[in-house]
Amino acid sequence: MSARANQVTSHSEIPARPDLIRLGVGILGIGTSGPLIAMSTMPIASLIFWRNLGGAIVTAPFALRHKQWSNRSGLKWSIVAGILLALHFCGFFLSMRMTSVAAGTAIVGLQPIFAALFVKFSGGEIPSRAWFGMAVSFAGVLLISGVDLHIALRSFIGDLASFISAALAALYMMAGSRAQETLETTTYTTICYFVCAIAVLPISIIGSLPILHFSAKQWWIVLGLIVGAQILGHTMFNSALKRVSPAIVSLVIFFEVPTSAILAFWWLHQRPSLWVFPGIVMIIFGCALVVLRTKPSHVEVLP
Repeated sequence: MSARANQVTSHSEIPARPDLIRLGVGILGIGTSGPLIAMSTMPIASLIFWRNLGGAIVTAPFALRHKQWSNRSGLKWSIVAGILLALHFCGFFLSMRMTSVAAGTAIVGLQPIFAALFVKFSGGEIPSRAWFGMAVSFAGVLLISGVDLHIALRSFIGDLASFISAALAALYMMAGSRAQETLETTTYTTICYFVCAIAVLPISIIGSLPILHFSAKQWWIVLGLIVGAQILGHTMFNSALKRVSPAIVSLVIFFEVPTSAILAFWWLHQRPSLWVFPGIVMIIFGCALVVLRTKPSHVEVLP
């Protein structure tokens, strides 16, 4: 996530061509996340550890230039964000293993709705049209979950994991916003990703899960997650956020759902029930209403 520059003046203006290219690359980057997670056989905790450690290593050289390690407030919120990110990833990675990539990524897309609800609980105001959007999205979740429960209990549990991870993603976004009030983005991401990696490491140790001994294919998947979702996804969206309204970026991020579904069909031969697609459309439409009406000041990209 990145703090926006003051150049953003419109919440509806079409981005310039360079930013459209960045957003397009970002969609492809985060769209690979779900299918790669579903494809991997590496234990979830180990996969989260290596992906985030890799991300921290990539951003660390840039963070060292800023020398902000003594900023207590920023450090505190970065640590909180890292722990929340670890919890979010546990739910998201689990959902990718238990339900279809299309259904899981669609439900995780509820993140802007949870963010709006948390703002409301904090004393903020939510326009009436945004409430209507929430109702439409939740109806879509119920439709998908009902279909998946009819298919298999495992898929239904995966949907619940996606739902919980969406709420955690919104909390992570809010903590990250607080951290970047006093920290540069690279400093924040380095701390956040490193804390996330360390937070899940005890799970692997206590559970006697393998951490190092995997096949070459599994390491290639880890590298794909770092390069695709972490660098091409996060970095491109964060770069565009310097000039493009987060409302526009939030809408663009929803294209992760069809991108992931297409890649899952191509790579994994996943064919969700046709009844799932109306639910996906309802979620995207409802979230779009929420985003357009609430116009958040920050947005977070969470593949």
